[in-house]
Amino acid sequence: MTLPSHVGVYGGGRMGAGIAHAFLVTGVDVTVVESTEEAARAARGRVEASLAKAVERGYDGSPGTLVVTTGPEELAGAGLVIEAVPEIVELKSQVLATVERVAREAAIGTNTSSLPIDRLAEALADPSRLVGLHFFNPVPASDLVEIVVGARTAPDLVERAQGWVGDLGKTGITVTDSPGFASSRLGVMLALEAMRMLEEGVASPADIDTAMTLGYRHPVGPLRTTDIVGLDVRLNIAEHLARELGPRFEPPAILREKVERGELGRKSGQGFYAW
Repeated sequence: MTLPSHVGVYGGGRMGAGIAHAFLVTGVDVTVVESTEEAARAARGRVEASLAKAVERGYDGSPGTLVVTTGPEELAGAGLVIEAVPEIVELKSQVLATVERVAREAAIGTNTSSLPIDRLAEALADPSRLVGLHFFNPVPASDLVEIVVGARTAPDLVERAQGWVGDLGKTGITVTDSPGFASSRLGVMLALEAMRMLEEGVASPADIDTAMTLGYRHPVGPLRTTDIVGLDVRLNIAEHLARELGPRFEPPAILREKVERGELGRKSGQGFYAW
């Protein structure tokens, strides 16, 4: 196994907790950093609940040690630190600069689903240490990790990242830094068209999704996937892609309206479906 013995995850929300879980079940020690004590308690709860579900499903290994803290300095000594904070350039840049300062020997991963790696790398004194590690939600059940290579990402870091993904029991695809990478670009385009069909009265959300799950063997339809990812997250990505790639990614009115009403999907209890 090529995984570092100590991995840091900066951000303990749904994605960060899932990433922590993925490493913990391999026996790796994980330190999760959050911004406040309240957020740290919530992050610990998410990870522990996720591990408990793994045990219910038959996991009988010895997980690594979990530390949840508000002190970034506890990332010192980690071999890999992955940031998993919201998709805001300024926030991610601030976190990455902090990680570079406190975890001097660590490789640095960003879990961004759409932001340019090269833009985020501008926050670092040594941009060769940064690679995109785009995990998918829910992380424990997902088999895919998108490895995104920036213009200045060290080649040996790409090779190590490919090995780490394999050690997690997942499949990695390697893509060059580009708007939306491969997965977000394709997934968002499908979801936006499904929303336009809903606006036009073509079919119900369930029937649109069933067209893809039964007709194309997608495990989950595009509208239900949007609910799981979060309508606000999808809106942010679509707006970014529209700026970078043009009006074909312009968010439909139904998406903007639902986000304005707080209908964000599963996390709020209502999106294109009631949860």
